[in-house]
Amino acid sequence: MTEGARERTIILGAAGRDFHDFNVFWKRQPDVHVVCFTATQIPDIEGRTYPPELAGPHYPAGIPIESEERLESLIAEHAVTQVAMAYSDVSHEHVMHLASRAQAAGASFRLLGARQTMIPATKPVVAVCAVRTGSGKSQTTRRVSEVLKARGHRIAVVRHPMPYGDLTRQICQRFANLADIDRHECTIEEREEYEPHIEMGNVVFAGIDYERILREAERECDVVLWDGGNNDLPFFKPTLHLVVADPHRRGHETRYYPGETNLRMADVVIINKVDTAAAADVAALEQTIKAVNPRARVLKADSPISAGDPEAIRGRRVLVVEDGPTLTHGEMAFGAGHVAARRLGAAEIVDPRPYAQGSIRAVFDKYRQITEILPAMGYGETQIAELEATIRATPCDLVLIATPIDLGRLLAIDKPAVRVRYALAEHDAAAFEQELARAVGKR
Repeated sequence: MTEGARERTIILGAAGRDFHDFNVFWKRQPDVHVVCFTATQIPDIEGRTYPPELAGPHYPAGIPIESEERLESLIAEHAVTQVAMAYSDVSHEHVMHLASRAQAAGASFRLLGARQTMIPATKPVVAVCAVRTGSGKSQTTRRVSEVLKARGHRIAVVRHPMPYGDLTRQICQRFANLADIDRHECTIEEREEYEPHIEMGNVVFAGIDYERILREAERECDVVLWDGGNNDLPFFKPTLHLVVADPHRRGHETRYYPGETNLRMADVVIINKVDTAAAADVAALEQTIKAVNPRARVLKADSPISAGDPEAIRGRRVLVVEDGPTLTHGEMAFGAGHVAARRLGAAEIVDPRPYAQGSIRAVFDKYRQITEILPAMGYGETQIAELEATIRATPCDLVLIATPIDLGRLLAIDKPAVRVRYALAEHDAAAFEQELARAVGKR
């Protein structure tokens, strides 16, 4: 079939799910020609090219990555007949606005099903996903790894993609120590996901070609642990599908894509942050889960917060630095650092907005719910420098770092700093372990 006779397709993405969907589905459709990816959410992705080494022989020049803002003009320019949505953690309304734009411009609109993009594994797969970014996947994944290793299982953690650098060097990455993270020139967002696992002795795999990544991981483990990103679906077919829900954003579990799909697919739903949420919100969330997915087992958990030096916080003016994605497209107005500052008697939480530098100022302009918190944005060297400059310019006595990594390894912080950490403490540990044992077997 000639290129002109094939279904001309645009994949809407954010440098993650879109590449995966192309690799495992669109690339294999003989009647489809992908004219471009579009990009959103992540800075500086557009203008690049999905390289021919990954795109395959039908795309000798690779596939361009354009801005989503140009959707209508791209449809017209390339005579596009089909637009496919392939990114996560957006409202249902947002998805339908994209559908309306595509249809009005003359194209059809498509969402691939989970089964069309999940790769079967030869080892048991425990997948940790969520209904929204910032629900607590990271601490849940770490807790799952603790339980599995205590039972004698060898695990390999496979992380949802964050390919923000040279794509040809990120096809299949393995992180066993901090030197690997430095060697791969990881962003703050990547470090936040990899470092805590490495500190626990876990090996982490990530990249772009998840068929290859899965096979490499299976060589080193008894159990594959899928560490999901945003509220996306697992890339591998799970033996046990754990989904984390957040009572602080009650109602979002059925209003965001593809978080609701995760909720409906889940084997186990963990209602997290019970220790800081209103009881009425926890109860209402539990009712919704049971109505939407009555077969899922519902477990509850706390996210206990600890500070490295609690007394250093009391009576001080503090700048709170939190995980970036949780605050931005996760739409949270506070995180663990803010909770710790209030609980431990900070005299003042300093508003960083007047002191924001460069792209950090643009983040505050876009995400208006962020007021008393500085999101740890760091998608490249320039933005990391602007984050450092913002911290330097903010008048405070203490920097409260509530990101999953020690920012002091990356930034020259010119003020005293205290780290805040958070974990998962399930209310019924026996039930939690029972579900894991049932999925992966006993050793």
